[in-house]
Amino acid sequence: MKIRGNLNALIGVWFIIAPWAIGFSDQSGALWSSTIFGIIQVIVSLWGYDKPGWNSWQNWISTITGVWFAIFPFIYSLTNGELWSSVILGLITIIFSLWSLGSNSGSKAVD
Repeated sequence: MKIRGNLNALIGVWFIIAPWAIGFSDQSGALWSSTIFGIIQVIVSLWGYDKPGWNSWQNWISTITGVWFAIFPFIYSLTNGELWSSVILGLITIIFSLWSLGSNSGSKAVD
């Protein structure tokens, strides 16, 4: 659980710096979308660090940000590099978030 939360937080950090790292900072809509949703991703991933299960609203928000990361390059017409980076990391975020949602809250597992 903690590893998934940390990885989702790192993905959020990537989306905060991605506009400058991969070069779409000149598109203000994509820049702000990536930055704001990246910040939300970091906050909810760290806040929901040890809150597994279907009642964890933090993991639901993380799932929603993952969906947004997967679709936003199509909305802002980003190029192939930005598109695939966003789609792949968005899908990873969705998988980790759903995995955390499906985790048993009584579990003592470290991951």
